[in-house]
Amino acid sequence: KRLGLAVVAGSIPEKGPGPEHAIYNTSAVVSPEGTVLATHRKIHLFDISVPGGITFRESDSLSAGETPTLFPLHEELLPGVAAGVLICYDIRFPELALAMCSPSGGGAKLLIIPGAFNMTTGPAHWEKLIVARALDNQVFVAACSPARDESGEGYTAWGHSTVADPWGEVLATTGHAADIVYADLDFARLEEVRASIPIGKQKRGDVYELRRLK
Repeated sequence: KRLGLAVVAGSIPEKGPGPEHAIYNTSAVVSPEGTVLATHRKIHLFDISVPGGITFRESDSLSAGETPTLFPLHEELLPGVAAGVLICYDIRFPELALAMCSPSGGGAKLLIIPGAFNMTTGPAHWEKLIVARALDNQVFVAACSPARDESGEGYTAWGHSTVADPWGEVLATTGHAADIVYADLDFARLEEVRASIPIGKQKRGDVYELRRLK
């Protein structure tokens, strides 16, 4: 409230509505007035097994969300500019981001992604995926990771919170220690990139189609 900012509050386990009491990996977006603008429940659960690396089954304890999540960035300063929220493993699915960023799916121009890639997938894929989603959709991508806990007592995150622009440039990043990352997002630059390489207007609807269903 003091700064007039909306906050995307990472992600936490959430007991869902309904008699089944499903548990979700959920990110809440809080408005400057303190109200909940949006709630994103992670759509893709992290069930993987990398030989010699890591095995993880998120579906053993969590349920998957069903709905893409968008919210208005600032109705006065940035009218009509929407942001989309993904959580961690969601970033690996370009179809979800494409659906959220398409005009028919909400037209997000910023993807905000709280995530905690591990020490196997983090160095290999984290920054590549951030840049890939920025390029796929010609949008800004801001991905925030926890700092790395090297005590050996819990989950060890890769860290490296990063912001990329629609041209695929990394605007800001950091290491694995606790830090704050700042980046200026120039939405005029976004429109310039889209005008220069107009992939949004060149999609072949007569050959393929991607639709947002929910």
